Amino acid sequence: QVQLVESGGGLVQSGGSLTLSCAASGSIFSMASMGWYRQAPGKQRELVATIPPFGDANYADSVKGRFTISKDNAKYTITLQMNDLKPVDTAVYYCKAELRPFHYEPYYQTYWGPGTQVTVSS
Repeated sequence: QVQLVESGGGLVQSGGSLTLSCAASGSIFSMASMGWYRQAPGKQRELVATIPPFGDANYADSVKGRFTISKDNAKYTITLQMNDLKPVDTAVYYCKAELRPFHYEPYYQTYWGPGTQVTVSS
């Protein structure tokens, strides 16, 4: 089966930086995209940034210019560099992957990591 493992969350002061990493492992035949989403208390989960294996990344307007997503296609890993963090960035950050686990699977399936907490203090 496929597993997504996130790391790098924590507590940081406003204006600080954190780096999140996500590694996908298991049966992966083809990867469509990987990305980061977040969910703050009482709010819906929202897109932060996604990146396809080849092509440009996509960012939420609220993080453009502050966050950078990067990838290692060979290792099925992505990294989210978060700079100039603000209290509104406080949330559980989830890694998401859309992939085909086996060659005989005709459709891409969605997998989520367990999430990592990011807390930004003012």
